[in-house]
Amino acid sequence: MKLPFLALPGAFFLSLSIAWADPVDIGTRRELFVDDLLIGELNGTSLKLHEPHKLRRVPPRPFGHYATVLKDGEKLRLYYRGDKKPGAHWRNGWGKYHEGEVTLYAESEDGGITWTTPDLEIFEVPEIKKGNVVLDATDDTFLVTHNFTPFIDTRPGVPADEKYKAMGGGRYPAENWGGWKTPDERKKLREKYGPGGLKVFASPDGLNWRILQKEPVIHEDVGSFDSQNAAFWSETEGQYVVYFRWFDKGRRAIRRSTSKDFFNWTEPVDMQGNAKNEHLYTSCTQPYFRAPHIYVALPTRFQASAGAITDIAFMATRPGSDRYHRHFKHAFIRPGLGKSGWGNRANYITQNVVPVSDTEMKMFMYGGGQYVMRLDGFISINAGFEEGEFVTRTLQFGGDHLELNYSTAGAGNIRVEIQNADESVIPGFSLEDCDPIRGDAISGTVSWKENPDVNKLAGKPVRLRFVMNESDLFSLRFPEKAKSE
Repeated sequence: MKLPFLALPGAFFLSLSIAWADPVDIGTRRELFVDDLLIGELNGTSLKLHEPHKLRRVPPRPFGHYATVLKDGEKLRLYYRGDKKPGAHWRNGWGKYHEGEVTLYAESEDGGITWTTPDLEIFEVPEIKKGNVVLDATDDTFLVTHNFTPFIDTRPGVPADEKYKAMGGGRYPAENWGGWKTPDERKKLREKYGPGGLKVFASPDGLNWRILQKEPVIHEDVGSFDSQNAAFWSETEGQYVVYFRWFDKGRRAIRRSTSKDFFNWTEPVDMQGNAKNEHLYTSCTQPYFRAPHIYVALPTRFQASAGAITDIAFMATRPGSDRYHRHFKHAFIRPGLGKSGWGNRANYITQNVVPVSDTEMKMFMYGGGQYVMRLDGFISINAGFEEGEFVTRTLQFGGDHLELNYSTAGAGNIRVEIQNADESVIPGFSLEDCDPIRGDAISGTVSWKENPDVNKLAGKPVRLRFVMNESDLFSLRFPEKAKSE
């Protein structure tokens, strides 16, 4: 059989074909059940995709297409597209449409409930009365303001004036495209603004941006780029990563490229993630903030033959992989009640899921919607009324106690047994020794006869056997106790 991803000490995850019996080294990392890495046996249990909860009573929020939200200390920063002329459309002139695009800014200090649009006094754009423009359309930013996507650069040693970085850009339609207003419109635009592709930017404060290189760092011939293109520094891979849009035999799909310096990028790799005949309009791929060795993705599914209706899917991938794992191919977030979610391209999730409390994380939707769910709460191992079992693949760990993110009903509970790789029970860690787990916790500790210490098993190949009913298991890890404890 095949293991999708193997953790190698000091390296990122690689796709390898090895025996199931070989242990997966998870060290002290948190692991979610968004792929098959730890899933061994499910007997009377099953995987469950959880639906985010839409907040119904929140104040109106600024929004625009291809938005990004950054968690920056206690502040949320929102970047979104705006138009100098409301209701502008490319059918009235492709070049004129893109020349009227700007990048707008808003911020929140209460977890995204209320937002302000400060008058930044950076660009004087008469059509934007609030003054919250962080990027105007210029010779250097033509097509960039269509999908400007910032991130906080966490690379060790990054210069202070490059703490914030961003990518943006697009591609000119073909010469024979039917939307050109004159035969030479494309030629004139290219002569004025240069070629398409992805350009890179930096900022010391997330507000004042400068272009790092006038020429695109990723050429327009390798992608489409006309939706959101998500870049970030990967601490696991030790390099920059970008996931961008391209067309694969007529369907909207995703490619990946990497760079050590943000300027020189590798040949793109086609990501395997689309279902048959499925369009993925955006990728919204990002390191999950509580487990950055896992990349989660919230792509927009585009129904090209059904009125351009959109909804949101859930996928996950690992560093170095060329495929997305999809336990569930159905919608993660549906268009919902009312007409607003069922229009042309009405549903885009903002880039980045962000924590808003010690227990919850939030997603923001085009149109102003806000969705919350528990930390790690994408997919769980679920047990119903009848008792069932979940057994992990053989693994080895590096901490001294087992921490779970779990939820049970009042009548439910979870017990954990630790086994040797040959399935024999390790004395002192049997099911009978385990103190029953009941309740709801983001970071609950497992104990056996009131003793949580598993340090003597660290580095050894083991299996975890969960016996559970009316409960959900969202994640696990083996951390080390703080020295002060």
